[in-house]
Amino acid sequence: MKFEIEKYKVEIINQSDYNPDTVDYVFEYEKEYLTESDYNLPTKFGIRVSENGIEISSAIIGAEGGASGLHETSQIIENNRILICCSDTIFCLDLSTLNLNWKTKVDQATAFEIFGIDNGYIIHGELEITRIDNSGKIIWQNSGADIFVTPEGKDDFEIKQDYIRATDWEKRNYEWDYDGKEIAEKTLHNNVYN
Repeated sequence: MKFEIEKYKVEIINQSDYNPDTVDYVFEYEKEYLTESDYNLPTKFGIRVSENGIEISSAIIGAEGGASGLHETSQIIENNRILICCSDTIFCLDLSTLNLNWKTKVDQATAFEIFGIDNGYIIHGELEITRIDNSGKIIWQNSGADIFVTPEGKDDFEIKQDYIRATDWEKRNYEWDYDGKEIAEKTLHNNVYN
């Protein structure tokens, strides 16, 4: 994925096969933020920042948990920083230097999406919906009876003006206000598919 933010061009690429011990690996990174693990990390993303066509910084991030992908809502790039879902963790990096500001484990399995709200962020995770503040501190986390995805992979998470809605695998609908208090839990009507 490629982005242009003011004078910077940012490229984020899936590098799940990255192995720093391989001598002939094509990509090299100035900085590595790889969670220590006895296992191969399922998700690794390479990030490169350039200015006026010249690369000024590069980093690779990786964490444990389930594999995550790159898509429209898997990251937020602000004026001075990048926040990105990577497995069970949100990484926050300085935009120009790619120095690690902080990282926070926000789900027991996988963080799918991140959304900016006043004074923080909401993360749609596989097992938890999490609110963090601007410094990565967890304000609240809520879980449900099952994973927060639907079999069709559609309409399973939504941020509304007054509440957050998540739907689990069994089509139970959960709604929380921005303080994390549950508003409602109900089962969505089963649709008939032909």
